[in-house]
Amino acid sequence: MLVCAIPTLAQKTEPKDSPAKYDLQTELKTKGVVDEVNLLSFGTRKDFTELIIKSGDDKVHIYVCPKPFQEEMGVTFTKGDEISVTGSKVKQDASDIILVRELIRGTDTLMFRDDKGKPVWDWRTGK
Repeated sequence: MLVCAIPTLAQKTEPKDSPAKYDLQTELKTKGVVDEVNLLSFGTRKDFTELIIKSGDDKVHIYVCPKPFQEEMGVTFTKGDEISVTGSKVKQDASDIILVRELIRGTDTLMFRDDKGKPVWDWRTGK
């Protein structure tokens, strides 16, 4: 029976609520002023930090990291913060979002993903 179960496990598909994946091919840089700070559901996490920034006339949705990781780093974001972001522009549902790899605020450079786009936090614990 175990031999029969192995092919089934290998064919397992991603759950529908899996988050968008970082794509190095769509990496870009943008900057703007934080307009909103939200916590939202992203994949299995219910505590993911989203920043909505104003960049010119556009509003850009920036997905940063799980709240526990942000708290562990001792970082807070507030409306009016000027930030520069390097990240991957991807589709989440029908919207364009940017998954942050690097965020610069003032003299602080914050890394949320490695150079391949892999999160530097543990997805299960959020830290």
